[in-house]
Amino acid sequence: MAETKPTATAPKSSTSVQPKKDSNLVATLAPILCILGGYFIWRIVLGSAGNFTNPDPDPSHWFWPAHQGPKGTFTKMYEGGIVVPILIGSFLIAVTFSIERMLTISKATGAGNIAEFIRKVQFHLANKEVDKALAECDKQKGSVGNVMKAGLRKYKEMISNTELATEQKVLNIQKEIEEATALELPMLEKNLVFLSTIASVATLLGLFGTVLGMIRSFSKLGDEGGGEAARELSQGISEALYNTALGIGTSAIAIIMYNMFTTRIDGITYGIDESGFTLTQSFAANYK
Repeated sequence: MAETKPTATAPKSSTSVQPKKDSNLVATLAPILCILGGYFIWRIVLGSAGNFTNPDPDPSHWFWPAHQGPKGTFTKMYEGGIVVPILIGSFLIAVTFSIERMLTISKATGAGNIAEFIRKVQFHLANKEVDKALAECDKQKGSVGNVMKAGLRKYKEMISNTELATEQKVLNIQKEIEEATALELPMLEKNLVFLSTIASVATLLGLFGTVLGMIRSFSKLGDEGGGEAARELSQGISEALYNTALGIGTSAIAIIMYNMFTTRIDGITYGIDESGFTLTQSFAANYK
């Protein structure tokens, strides 16, 4: 009986891409701390007894004292009601995550111009100088550089591989780039959901606070009547509109920051796509 020889199989290509360790502590604590900070500003700063001509003397009303006669325009926000601290907290959330995303995306953008970086890598690959291309990735220090570096390591590995066909080598490089991209993109888009949510909810919260204030004002008008009630009605409407102003302002800031960040992320994503195309086309052209 004739012996059957085992068929040779191509070695499995190992990946150099490692998952990034990520902590969601900011996303967990920041909203809670911001809401508490909003209540602190509303209750302690705006609601200080010294800011009113007729402060509430009852200590049992510590959570929401019924102060009257605000001395300043800014202090009138206190009489906007319990929705005001939530709106202030929403504003603080928008500011917090705007700063957090700004720092993260700035780091992901890296040093220098992305298009110029890709041109330098293309030049080195055209001259078959892979190590110099890797050195450019170390200088770039951004998401595009990280993806390009992962692809270049596989690129260099495939050059010395004599067992696979060119098409298989290109597929291995492409797979490495896709894995590196899959790790980079979630970091860029992380926490943007807070800005998009605040952009939608802040205006509704402001309108909700305004409606509550209007209900309270018209209730006083019906109970009291006369010129004094009309004065309190106009004052109550003015106070209620602070909710609308704060909600619209917070929503506007969140929308502007969200659009700015998504535009910058689109630029980084385009650079990643272009870098992947550059590597696969260079290998296919130089190592047929």
